[in-house]
Amino acid sequence: MEEKIEIMNLLQSKQVLEHELQSLTYGSVEIRENESNKYIYVHYREDGVALTKYVGEYSDELYNLVLNNSIKAKQLKKQIREIIKKLKQLNYTEEELSEKVEQNIDFAKRHLVDSIYKQAILEGVATTFADTESIIEGGKVNNMTSEDILKIVNLKHAWEFILNKNVILSDTSFALLCEINKMVEEGFYYTAGKVRNTPVTIGGTTWKPDLPIESVIKEELEKIFSKELDDIDRAIELLLYTMKKQVFIDGNKRTAVIYSNHYLISKGKGIIAIPAELTGEFKDLLIPYYEGRDKKEIKKFIREKCYMSI
Repeated sequence: MEEKIEIMNLLQSKQVLEHELQSLTYGSVEIRENESNKYIYVHYREDGVALTKYVGEYSDELYNLVLNNSIKAKQLKKQIREIIKKLKQLNYTEEELSEKVEQNIDFAKRHLVDSIYKQAILEGVATTFADTESIIEGGKVNNMTSEDILKIVNLKHAWEFILNKNVILSDTSFALLCEINKMVEEGFYYTAGKVRNTPVTIGGTTWKPDLPIESVIKEELEKIFSKELDDIDRAIELLLYTMKKQVFIDGNKRTAVIYSNHYLISKGKGIIAIPAELTGEFKDLLIPYYEGRDKKEIKKFIREKCYMSI
């Protein structure tokens, strides 16, 4: 058992390091010039293939950032290699994704913009589908606050993280839950990804969630996984539990949606997303659920109106 836990911890560390590596722009720098401007490109290798990427118009700050990123990338790669070496020493063999799960990952990627747009609307972000798509593709938008843009960018990073092969093969664990919240709330709270230690209130009700305790959360998650449920109902349980528990200081609904989808996708069973036009109805059902007055109605709502099979 101790060896299994060590392997899980190593895989989790590897996932975090790989995500950090993927977020960096690094490589061999080339500066190209025309009559009036200079532009920065980087050359790098990915899966043995030589690639070139445009970074941006030249500035000393951007140039130094790429250089620093290149140094950091070497350190991260070294750490990843060390983890891989330890995993080999523990006789760990990487699993392969089933065809059904691979299809589900492709399905989730095709619906990525739509899923993020729906999550943004649920969170009250003032965006349109077109603006959401533009932000995800790295474009510029007008009439949106920097905070709202960052929320969408963070959602993109969190979704990309859970759709990574190694992450999909990992358990839908408490550690994963924390990592998702850390990405969702990156740039907003220094306590992102950590169990909150301050009280919170919920709009529309006098009900208040208790202060979460890590050991209790782990036990309650284990109970959900041990119940005799089909994969869709279990994903719905994970979604609602995480929302009601209010584990983190903020971003709980966004975290819950991505967390439950990790489980669902890992089983090859589709995705869950609350339709933008049904956000009000969903929030109205959340209040009696929070207060312990209803469970069946909101679960039925999610299964019938928010679940998409492959």
